Amino acid sequence: MASNFKHKKFLFMLMCMVFVSSFMDAQNATSKWKLQFAVGFNNPIDNEEDPIFYTEYVNLPTVNIGLQHMFTESWGAKLDGGFNRASNAESSAEFKLNYTRINLQAVYDFNKLIWFWPEPIAIVAHAGPGVSFTKPLGNYADNSYTFLNALAGLEVHYGLSRTLSVYGDVSYVFSFSGEDKYDPHIEGYSFNGDMIYFTIGISISLSGCAYC
Repeated sequence: MASNFKHKKFLFMLMCMVFVSSFMDAQNATSKWKLQFAVGFNNPIDNEEDPIFYTEYVNLPTVNIGLQHMFTESWGAKLDGGFNRASNAESSAEFKLNYTRINLQAVYDFNKLIWFWPEPIAIVAHAGPGVSFTKPLGNYADNSYTFLNALAGLEVHYGLSRTLSVYGDVSYVFSFSGEDKYDPHIEGYSFNGDMIYFTIGISISLSGCAYC
């Protein structure tokens, strides 16, 4: 009896180990974390009718960094932040602007829909709410803003390996700051408008490559 009990105990422990191992492997397979880093250029969009201050169409730099998690092969989420610097156009009054944002976004990978797409290429949409912080430099440093935003963008990835891809991203950041602004004739430059940016970067897989 004792020998039979030990045999059953051994089989039970073995089954438990197999179950736990299988569960952990499944978790690792579905846990897809990515670290993303990208740089590029931006264009702040100010709807002022008679602007005294306006930027160049292309402004450098834009720097974005984010952490992304895929819950399934198609759906995920990411938390990311971006820093943007803009300067006055040649015919504008002189100024510089720092624009910083933080966004929590939903992510959708189109590869299951576009099944005929070449395997190294992935098309990913992302969108979500966030907060923007704008701060002019120099004489207008007090004219800062903090306001809510909504961001939507599209990324095209090219896989270099199972854990590394390069990608391009074009995104639009919509401002929810309202119409109120500092009076540019009295208080100088400020910004609470929209922004569009384009970046090129790398995406590094940190765990489980089921969705690389």
